[in-house]
Amino acid sequence: MILKSLPISILAHSKVSIHSHLFAVLISFCTVFTITQAAPNRYAENFTIERFETHKVLTVTNLWRGSGDTSHTYVLVPKDSPIPTVNLPANAQIIRTPVTRMISMATVYLGHIQELQLHDQLVAVSYLSHTNDPLVRQKVEEGKIKSIPTGSALDVEALMLLQPDILFTSSTGTPAFDVHPQLIRAKLPVVLTSGYMENHPLARAEWIKFIAAFVNKDEQAEIIFNKISERYETLAALTRNLTERPTLFSNAPYGGKWHLPGGQSYSAQAFADAGGDYLWAKDTSRGGIPLDFERVYYKAAYADFWLNPSSHLSIKALLQSDERFAKFNAVREGNVFNNTQRLNPGGGNDIWERGICHPEEVLADLIKVLHPKLLPDHELIFYQKID
Repeated sequence: MILKSLPISILAHSKVSIHSHLFAVLISFCTVFTITQAAPNRYAENFTIERFETHKVLTVTNLWRGSGDTSHTYVLVPKDSPIPTVNLPANAQIIRTPVTRMISMATVYLGHIQELQLHDQLVAVSYLSHTNDPLVRQKVEEGKIKSIPTGSALDVEALMLLQPDILFTSSTGTPAFDVHPQLIRAKLPVVLTSGYMENHPLARAEWIKFIAAFVNKDEQAEIIFNKISERYETLAALTRNLTERPTLFSNAPYGGKWHLPGGQSYSAQAFADAGGDYLWAKDTSRGGIPLDFERVYYKAAYADFWLNPSSHLSIKALLQSDERFAKFNAVREGNVFNNTQRLNPGGGNDIWERGICHPEEVLADLIKVLHPKLLPDHELIFYQKID
C-alpha cells in the first residue's frame, strides 16, 4: 500500500475531527511508505528504480536471452542510515551508498563512468587492452586502478583484496562464459546488468541512470541523458519522412555462421532511425539471427550498403576472408562502411564505450553514410569507408 497524501478536505471540513496524535501517526505512516516520484525510464525496459524516503530499490530483468522471469534486486541504503524494515523485496541485495570502490568487468560501463566522472571511484577494470578511455589507462599506469584478468584467468582472491563496494558485470546465460556465479560464491558484491538486451540505442544509453544511482548522481545522469536523447530524437526526425531509403545488411560470417542483428535489436532500430531499409527489419528477435552465406546472399546480393563487416579494415582483407563477397553489389559499388575508426592498438572499439553512452553520435554517422546531404558538415566519428 502506498499512501502519498491526505486530502485537504479531511482537515478543513468542520464535521471531521482528527486528534493531533492520530494525525501525526498517519503522517509518519505516509512518510515511510511514500515513493519519491522521479522521471520514469523513457526507453530502457530492463531496469527500474523505485525511490523511497529511506532507500532505493533497483530491479534488473531480461538478463540474457531466454532468462524468463529471472531478476536481480538491489536495495541502496545511505551509509549513515539504518537498514529500513519496510519496502524491502525478498532476496534483495543490500548495498551501502554512495559507493566509493567499484570494479568494471566490461568496457561497456566505461562510457557511463566517464560521463559521470567516476574515475576516482574505479579501483579495477577488465579488458584493459580493449579500453579506450585515456584517463582509465593513465590511472592504470599510475597504479591507481588495477588491471584484472577475467574468464579462465579470473583471480577471485585478488578481487577480494581490492575490497570493492560493487562489481559491474553481465550474464550471457552460458556457464562457460559467465564469471558472476564464481564471484557471488565468493560473496563479492556483484551487480548484474542487461543493457545489451535492450532494443533501442537510447535504452542502452539510459543505463547511465542505473550506474548513477549507486553514487547519488541521479540528477546529473538525468540531465546528461536528456541532452543525449534530445539530440538523437532531433536527428531521427530528419529521416522519418524519407521516401527513398537505401537497403542495407550488416555484420559478416564468423565460425561458419552469419549472425545478423534481429529486427527488434538496437542495431536494427539505429538503421531505421538513420533512414535505412534494413533487410531483416521484419524479423521479430532482439538477438542475432544465425544464417549461412547462401541465405544472406540470396537476400542481400543487391543491397545498397554493407555495414559493420566484422573486423575487416579493407576490401582486400574482406575478400581474402571469402572471395564470394565480391559478388555483393555493395562491394562492387564501394558502399562498405565499418564502425572501426576509433579502434585502439589492442583491438578495443570505442563504439562499445563512448558509442554506448552517445548513440546520437553513432546515429549522426549512419545518417552521413546513408544520406550524406542531410548532414553535410558532419565528420564521421566511429564509421569509416572500407576501400
